[in-house]
Order: sequence, then C-alpha cells, then structure tokens
Amino acid sequence: MANKSAPVCVVKHWQDAPKIDENTLSDDLTRHFYYTLGRDKVGESRLYLYHALALTIRDRLVARCRATKEHIKSKKTRKAAYLSLEFLMGRALSNAVLNLDLEEQVQAALQEYCTELEEVAQAEHDAGLGNGGLGRLAACFLDSCASLALPVVGYGLRYEFGMFNQTCEQGHQVEQPDNWLREGHPWELAAPEQARRVKFFGHVEVHTDKNGRQHREWLDTQDILAVPYDVPVPGYRNEVVNTLRLWKFRGN
Repeated sequence: MANKSAPVCVVKHWQDAPKIDENTLSDDLTRHFYYTLGRDKVGESRLYLYHALALTIRDRLVARCRATKEHIKSKKTRKAAYLSLEFLMGRALSNAVLNLDLEEQVQAALQEYCTELEEVAQAEHDAGLGNGGLGRLAACFLDSCASLALPVVGYGLRYEFGMFNQTCEQGHQVEQPDNWLREGHPWELAAPEQARRVKFFGHVEVHTDKNGRQHREWLDTQDILAVPYDVPVPGYRNEVVNTLRLWKFRGN
C-alpha cells in the first residue's frame, strides 16, 4: 500500500487574517450583534448595540496595535513604561471612532438600527481608574504619546470599583461604590497566561553554602496572582495604537 503523505501544516500569521476596514464595518457590527452577543433585536436599551460597536472598533484597534508592535520590534526601538496608580481615560468609544477617522462609516452603520453614535455612546460607563488630576494627567500623557507615535506602555491597576457616587441625605454626604464593570468592559483583552505571582510580608533567612557565600531566601510570604488586561490607546489618525496594561488581583 502506498504511503500517503502527511498534510502540510501551515501556521497562519496574524497578517493572514481577513482584512477589516471601513468597507466591512457595517457587516462586522451586524456579526458581533447577532452572533458574538447573540442578540435578536435592539430594543429600548442600546447596551448590546454599544458592545457590538465597541467590539467592531476594537477589532480595528487590535490590528493597528499589532502593526505598531511589529514596527517597534523591526526598528529595535526601546519602549518607555509609564507607571501610575490612576488612569482616568474617560469613555473610549467616541474617542476611538474620532482617532480612527471612522465617524461617517459608524454613523452610516448605525442608521440601519435607527440610532446615532451619540445615543449609543451613552451606554458606556466611565472606566473607574482614577479620581482626579493625577489620573487625567496620566491618561493625557498616554494619548499624547500615541498621537506623537512614541512607543510608550502604561502600567496601572484594574480597580473593581471606581470613583464613588455621592448623594446628600438629611444634610450628610453618603457614598456609594461605582461598580463600573457591572456591564462588562469590551475594550480590554485579558492575558491570564501572563499572570505573575506577587509576594507580600514574610521574612528573609540567610544561608551560607559550602563555599562560604551567603544566600537570602524570602519565606512565609502571602502570595497573590496579578492578571494583566490590555487596553488599546489609539493615536490621532496616525495608525499608531499603544497599550495600557492594567493588573487585576486574583487569589491563589
């Protein structure tokens, strides 16, 4: 019996993925709404339409983010890291549509759902990652670096609760937590395989080996896992998309 040759396995590169551009935006929006999210109709709420549009725009951001990383790698350019406890980025949808120069295409696609971008954008919650000047300064810095095509990565914390909501009851201020993640955050890409173990507390013991050299060992620590979530940061109409990496606490 003749030996059958084994099929050739060709590993596809990200550049081999189907092309997405302004001409496919309407079809991509429909696909995400009906298939990714499994919706049948828009209804009174614009929440699922917002998520479908966010995923549609995110596809384009991811493609540009990969291209940006490949360009930096090919040029062997160093990247700068910007660390901040807060990143008050604001709402992402309108900013991304503006920076990608897709306003006309998005408005045309939303007309098929009898709505407009301004109405859909109201369904987005502000990312609760800061409460004032420090967070806004960090966000503006990342936006500026992307618009100037500077290779900068932001690093921060993915807070579960953001800026608190306050009311006045019987003359006293009452604070309520801002659960900004309650309806999901479609702009982020989780990378659990890149989780890192972070140690706290414990003590250090010193050991001396047979050659008389001292070694220190960190023992009895309380460990947590930090899981990264990547959020794209687009530059203004220059095809550059940098990254904001936020770390989420997860128990062992």
